[in-house]
Amino acid sequence: MADDERNSLAGRVLRHARIGVDVGTAAARIAGGRLIGGGDPAREGRLIAEALGGLKGPLMKVAQFLSTIPDAIPAEWAAELARLQAHAPPMGRVFVKRRMQAELGPDWASRFAEFEHEPAHAASLGQVHRAVAHDGRRLAVKLQYPDMASAVEADLSQLSGVFALMRRLRPQIDTTEIAAEIGERIREELDYGRERRHMRLYGLMHGDDPTVRIPEPVDELSTGRLLTMTWLEGRGLLAHKEASQAVRNRISEAMFRAWWHPFCRFGVIHGDPHLGNYAAFEEGGEVGGVNLLDFGCVRIFPVHFVEAVIEHYRGLLHDDRDRVAAAYEAWGFRNLTRELMETLDIWARFLYGPLLTDRTRKIAEGVSPIEFGRAQAMAVAEALKTHGPVTPPREFLFMDRAALGLGGVFIHLDAKLNFHRLFETAIEEFQASRLHERQSAALRTCELLPAGQ
Repeated sequence: MADDERNSLAGRVLRHARIGVDVGTAAARIAGGRLIGGGDPAREGRLIAEALGGLKGPLMKVAQFLSTIPDAIPAEWAAELARLQAHAPPMGRVFVKRRMQAELGPDWASRFAEFEHEPAHAASLGQVHRAVAHDGRRLAVKLQYPDMASAVEADLSQLSGVFALMRRLRPQIDTTEIAAEIGERIREELDYGRERRHMRLYGLMHGDDPTVRIPEPVDELSTGRLLTMTWLEGRGLLAHKEASQAVRNRISEAMFRAWWHPFCRFGVIHGDPHLGNYAAFEEGGEVGGVNLLDFGCVRIFPVHFVEAVIEHYRGLLHDDRDRVAAAYEAWGFRNLTRELMETLDIWARFLYGPLLTDRTRKIAEGVSPIEFGRAQAMAVAEALKTHGPVTPPREFLFMDRAALGLGGVFIHLDAKLNFHRLFETAIEEFQASRLHERQSAALRTCELLPAGQ
């Protein structure tokens, strides 16, 4: 092991030891405050955010996941955690050379016509470099930081402290399934080989949609910790906030299709709709659609779960309570009383609301991205105190995160669309058997089916 990698590992060990103390200290201060004066949720949220915010690593991603689930953490905590940004200091030039050599061998530089040692982007698990292939293609080279597997495991172990605190403070929601889902999905993000297959899957699913572009992976320049793909030119979505309504609507409609069509037709979700994971591309001097840029956080759903989402939507649309109840049961909710089901519907109607009204509208009126969904989450939290407990199925973690993130994009762009008709197009002629056939064929083509299936 190289000296800098040893130093990196030692630094991570110290980092996690410190963060463990920070979370424990925050928990003690929260408990003490509640004993003395009943507690101040806003202050508690700041304490938790301060404890987690210094990580610059995977646990911050966990914190952001938790902030999207009603009553998994208090709304005031969610507001503070939503302000966290996942960025890590980039690796230096010497470190980059050693990491590239470890992945592609001592002659790695000769395999590129050009390679920029300064990163174009840095995030929580790795950083991206610009490069040029010998055939002239512009490339994006995503290089994982060293020791990330141990860092992720250490970060996930810290998560148990947060959940233990929540079990004491809020027993009305059982986060067991959520914790398992977080661990499984974040571990998958470390596997760049899997992300490469996800990229191919999205290329297949959006192959007939000219408004959604997917980079092409370069297999011969990729490994399990290095992902090389074609570079897609584009500008960040927020660069278009002052564009015309037509342009903002065009971007938003492409985002809607990029998210909902794979889910409704293939049972697949892009689970991390962070603004940095998308860019708007131009064609002929005009904005033509969106680039999808990151495929680490992808969730593949069983067909019955997708069918239940559509049945739940139709139940709400037609006020069919039996249909709604059947959908909750199909998702895996158990022992739901009428009151508990109505509590869950507070959140469901918030998520589905724009899809239920057949008119051109904004996703929300007079609401900031930070406040998006906060009132409904607080209403759910209060109702669960009386009608809980409830154990959300693990699949809801990324459904909620993706739906809220997508809604945040629409708010930022001030989009005005008929979301109802867009969704009806996505589910047009839906049949579970056809989805199963499409999903199986796509996963088999992209080598994403487990062995033996």
